Amino acid sequence: MRIIGIDLSGPSNHNDTVLTVFEKQGSELKFIKIMSKISDQLILEEIQIQSQLDEVVIGMDAPLSYEDGGGDRLGDKQLRQSIISIGMKSGSIMPPTLNRMVYLTLRGIKLTREIGNLSTCNPISIVEVHPGAVIGSRLSQHDFEKVLMYKQDLTARSFIRNWMGEQQLTQLPKSIEEESHTIDACAAALGAWHWADPLFKPKWLLPANLPLHPYDYCC
Repeated sequence: MRIIGIDLSGPSNHNDTVLTVFEKQGSELKFIKIMSKISDQLILEEIQIQSQLDEVVIGMDAPLSYEDGGGDRLGDKQLRQSIISIGMKSGSIMPPTLNRMVYLTLRGIKLTREIGNLSTCNPISIVEVHPGAVIGSRLSQHDFEKVLMYKQDLTARSFIRNWMGEQQLTQLPKSIEEESHTIDACAAALGAWHWADPLFKPKWLLPANLPLHPYDYCC
């Protein structure tokens, strides 16, 4: 199984878009590669390449649907309540149709359509993931402050990189701690792995609700 974590930014902001590739090996997730500053075309090409090798599971950090009429989806409300209950800030979860989110939502939905049109040798599955919640829901209470700091603080990102190794994400390069986007792409892969692998389970999950919300949403 190949696990791809994507920290997506809006369609005009390739600079902050990061893709990571991992391979499931027994009870570990082995780091394979990282790609930064990437376009939709490069994302699709990499997914195509990985799908020639094995089943692919993609964890995408972007809204993959929106609420008809606007505002929060059910999953946004529930996940926000969940992260507040463990001490995280509510502002990291915003309605997909909010002005500052709408282009990211557009890109996420567009990419899922294009991924679905790929001709592949092996199955591809997609889950919407919230990387901050993936980290925060798994950190110990003693280390919890790191999830509140990692966007701005290199020391916190360094801690989280080492912590991910304890979560069995192996061979992570030191370079992933340089930016929060690379940490988020790895966390998206961690969340997707726990969603897809029957040996694990997500810390929070809202199943897909067809036809308007076609993908599971988890952390």
